Amino acid sequence: MDWVIEARNLKKTYMMGEFEVQALRDVSFTIERGEMVSIMGPSGSGKSTMMNTLGCLDRPTSGEYILDGESVAEMTDDQLASVRNRKVGFVFQSFNLLSRLTALGNVELPLRYAGITEGRRERAQAALEAVGLKDRMSHRPYELSGGQQQRVAVARSLVNNPAIIMADEPTGNLDSKVGKEIMNLLLNLNKDRGTTLIIVTHDPNIAEQTQRVIRLRDGELDTSFDDKGRKK
Repeated sequence: MDWVIEARNLKKTYMMGEFEVQALRDVSFTIERGEMVSIMGPSGSGKSTMMNTLGCLDRPTSGEYILDGESVAEMTDDQLASVRNRKVGFVFQSFNLLSRLTALGNVELPLRYAGITEGRRERAQAALEAVGLKDRMSHRPYELSGGQQQRVAVARSLVNNPAIIMADEPTGNLDSKVGKEIMNLLLNLNKDRGTTLIIVTHDPNIAEQTQRVIRLRDGELDTSFDDKGRKK
């Protein structure tokens, strides 16, 4: 099987004052290359911690995490940043675009961080075309609607051809019509490009459009639900 993610016995512990909080408790799962998976769970279930771990924004306290063939659990901060920039694309609820840059400039950012100069502009243009923004490349974020800003963010997540795209509540700041358009865009990228997509969401309507649902409760996999997020 071609796994892009292998998580084995992941644990994450935080200290809050004198108290030890177990955000993840012995979590194990795999995600296949090209799969579209949602991560769900109530507030405090470990969703955000899981996203930060899978996206190489943080390391687990213990356990093994293999992303696209690289074991990242014990990497240094610099190594982790390098893997994150090469292998992970992010789409956030609040778009996270730089207001001083054009749409094209925002999409070029991951390539700049990776030190890529040759063909950088062309790759960014192609990514914007892929999300239907061919005629908005020179616009700044404040000149774009919320839906268009999120399309720029999706293009930015794609431009490096990452191993995975992590989308954190990607429709959370959009009305239902525009949210549906963004969801369709992500579904099509998964179908047409084979992009591995992991969506962190509280919305069951979004989760049911993905191939599989990973549910967390109190830092553990919630086995009372099936792969489609339905109660057993």
